[in-house]
Amino acid sequence: MRALRVIRNYFFYSGIGKEEYNAVKKDLYVSNYVVWRILHCVMVAAFCFLYISSLFSDLLASNRFFYMLALIYSIFACSLFFILKKDSLIAQLIIYLSISLLFVFSCLITQNKPDIPATTFIALLLIAPMFMIDKPFFMTFELSAASAMFLIWMYYVKPYEIWEMDMVNVVIFTIVAIILNIIANSIRIREFVLTRKINIQKDTDELTGLKNKGALTREINAFLDDESTYKGIMMLMDVDQFKSVNDTCGHDVGDQLITQLGGILRKQFVNGEIVGRFGGDEFIVFIKNTDDPEVARKTAEAINKEAAENINLPGSGKSINVSIGIAIYRGYENNYSEIFKKADIAMYKAKADPENKFCFYE
Repeated sequence: MRALRVIRNYFFYSGIGKEEYNAVKKDLYVSNYVVWRILHCVMVAAFCFLYISSLFSDLLASNRFFYMLALIYSIFACSLFFILKKDSLIAQLIIYLSISLLFVFSCLITQNKPDIPATTFIALLLIAPMFMIDKPFFMTFELSAASAMFLIWMYYVKPYEIWEMDMVNVVIFTIVAIILNIIANSIRIREFVLTRKINIQKDTDELTGLKNKGALTREINAFLDDESTYKGIMMLMDVDQFKSVNDTCGHDVGDQLITQLGGILRKQFVNGEIVGRFGGDEFIVFIKNTDDPEVARKTAEAINKEAAENINLPGSGKSINVSIGIAIYRGYENNYSEIFKKADIAMYKAKADPENKFCFYE
């Protein structure tokens, strides 16, 4: 049973845990996308050359119709790779369709010389898995289906002695290709996992476990640079009279308050918001894809309520207050600094509002 679990783990998650695999899955799709966008451009050029050559070559003329269809498909697929999002599942499907097309192409090449053992198909069996990062289970299915198609097709084309030799080679190299795909995926995915862990450590605030200033700046700028996004809410907050707390109660107590406030924010924002500690006692929350002031108001009230009910100064029992400045993003600001300044201005106005403790930038 243990051996079966290990095999299952390698076929479905490349030898790492399910949670680790899912955490880096988006990065895998992006990596595939970049590589296959280039490969689809190469396919367009290759099938264009073959189709034009087939107009002048009797040897290639028999496959002219396939070259034309392959060229049309390659142009279409290549165009989609300049439109789709890099982590799109549709892009993953197109990659598998393109691999299938290449296997059909290799079958046609083999069919043109039925008296010679297959080499192009076997070479593609070994090469294709090297360019695909995904669950090995899917590539195993792809390779097995392609090999079955090849053997059935060639059975009616090749002399039996040659076909028998091809069958042995195809079965052996299909198994080798599956193993190579598992090994290659395992190595490359472990690199993604390691890189992710390093990036998390680099981007994490040690005291709260939230994002640090560098990560906040980078991720908010990336959101603002995306032309398809034009709505957002930035909330900048800090603890009232925090310097006084540090001076009278000590920095350990101040760190404790920051840690508790960070915990509240981490529990409250779990839907893809950008949340982190800017520095000192200042925190930032950036809510994506909404510019509704009512959402901002309710969120600010919830933060203040949680902080007042759950964070108290040791010894005195007094609750702390959090001042929140809110800046609504509607596509006008060009970078993080511009919207941050507005939220900062609003936060200092909020400090003068003893009732609500939050303020919108006007």
